[in-house]
Amino acid sequence: MKRFYNISAALIAITIIAGCKKYEPVPAEQRTIDFVFDKDDSLGTNAYAYLNSVYAFTLSGHNRVGSDYLDAATDDAVSSTNNATADVFKMSTAAYNATNFFPGDNIWATSYKAIRQANIFISNIGIVPVKDQLRPGISMKFAWKSEARFIRALTYFNLLKRYGGIPIVGDKVFTLEGNIALPRNSFEECVNYIVSECDAIKDTLLTAPLVQPAAYSQRATNGAALALKAKVLLYAASPLYNGGNIDASNPLTGYANYDVTRWQKAAAAEKAVMDMNAYSLVSDFRNAFVTQVPANTEVIFQKPNGQTNAVEGANGPVGFTTSPIGQGRTSPSQNLVDAYPMANGLDITDAASEYDPANPYAGRDPRLGFTVFYNGAKWLNSTVLTYEGARSKPNAGTQQTVTGYYLRKFMANYETTTNYASSPEDWMIFRYADILLSYAEAQNEALGAPDASVYSAVEKIRQRAGLNPYQLPVGLTKDQMRDAIRRERRLEMAFEENRFFDIRRWKIAETVMTQPVQGVTIANAATGFTYTYGTVLTPKFNAPAMYFYPIPYDETLKNPSLKQNPGW
Repeated sequence: MKRFYNISAALIAITIIAGCKKYEPVPAEQRTIDFVFDKDDSLGTNAYAYLNSVYAFTLSGHNRVGSDYLDAATDDAVSSTNNATADVFKMSTAAYNATNFFPGDNIWATSYKAIRQANIFISNIGIVPVKDQLRPGISMKFAWKSEARFIRALTYFNLLKRYGGIPIVGDKVFTLEGNIALPRNSFEECVNYIVSECDAIKDTLLTAPLVQPAAYSQRATNGAALALKAKVLLYAASPLYNGGNIDASNPLTGYANYDVTRWQKAAAAEKAVMDMNAYSLVSDFRNAFVTQVPANTEVIFQKPNGQTNAVEGANGPVGFTTSPIGQGRTSPSQNLVDAYPMANGLDITDAASEYDPANPYAGRDPRLGFTVFYNGAKWLNSTVLTYEGARSKPNAGTQQTVTGYYLRKFMANYETTTNYASSPEDWMIFRYADILLSYAEAQNEALGAPDASVYSAVEKIRQRAGLNPYQLPVGLTKDQMRDAIRRERRLEMAFEENRFFDIRRWKIAETVMTQPVQGVTIANAATGFTYTYGTVLTPKFNAPAMYFYPIPYDETLKNPSLKQNPGW
């Protein structure tokens, strides 16, 4: 029997624009499955457009959660809206439940839509006679199929780290008449499934480094598959799931017992990416976010957003006459600022650090100035001024910083220009710095004490950051190295949607998210600036429930087989 599907709601034809490599959704008329997967289409034009519609479901973190960064729901930042209705405010203060779950990060329904579209592609691409070849004798359609499987696996991981075990639907494409009342698979089953998918597709994807980076840098490669596998195994080995299950009798929320081999597997998976020798740190930290492949050797997999200045418009400091005018949406916290050491690597609390409370931003880790705008920072051929009544803290009814700081990260180098231009603002889903830090974490946990490879991985990050000396103290214990790695992750990966999940997988959110989020008030007097530190938000974390998102209530109504997470 010939199969027909009405896929108008699912099909989004995507054009990849040369140069910016951005997925541009273009509405399509109603098409049948035989039109999209045409047995006479040797170029695979329609099928490739459909594959791009699957790619379009990948998440870009730029102001993604109700127009805020997810990190504004951690101790690293707050939303400058200072509004209790903001999704990130609700996330930080436990002002949600299964029925009013914040829409900004409620990805359940859209994720299963993405999985369904991937399954349609996977089930039908075989009939398209694509002439383009992945390698001699192997049709490119096999790479396309593997790419759809990669996006599907990545989507499952995004669900897994939020909800715990979720229903795995395999390759099945459900119809309206089908039985969709699927129960949740266990956490372990989900981990094993995603890992097995990555292993199955890694040899039928484009190979990194890409031979034609300008054409293919937006597509999944073997390196992306290995990076996803490594990330999943890192999470599986982490305390929340590996020995710290919030309900040891509940297989949906983790493993029943601790097993050190999970750390060993994670370390081996991270090392496999390192051993590809396909990736390296770019020399300038800022360029990891505003340059593209091949110049950007750090990119493993990205969500292309094209040439734009949207990040500057949403988050740039207020008080500058620019196009677009900066809205200052994100207010980094004093907690984050204080976590950055001095350029000599010493904590600002260390008596030998040379930290000057009267000049608190001088001589700091260069990543501070590359991540956060502080009072006196250079910008747009002028200066960011955040003391009371100044251009970037006018206190005149406009949206402005509530902490004394603005977000700098992800913006191009506009220190000496007078206006915003356009630059790449692709979202890094996997980058090499994360691989190094994840390897260091997993290897440190797998051993009794950190070995040379742990030191080396962390010190590469610190060296690129510009710390001098960049070397860690010798003879660190396992616990001391764990603390060092966790801080490096916080500083290096700030605002990249890691902190929110890191403090959960480390099972420290109940401590971190019950401490005040602080900011600074700066007064400008004849004798100089004075700095007064105080609380801008008192977060709340209901443990253990908030280690996982609640399954949306409407989903449990539609599917009674879905078991709700503990505490919800």
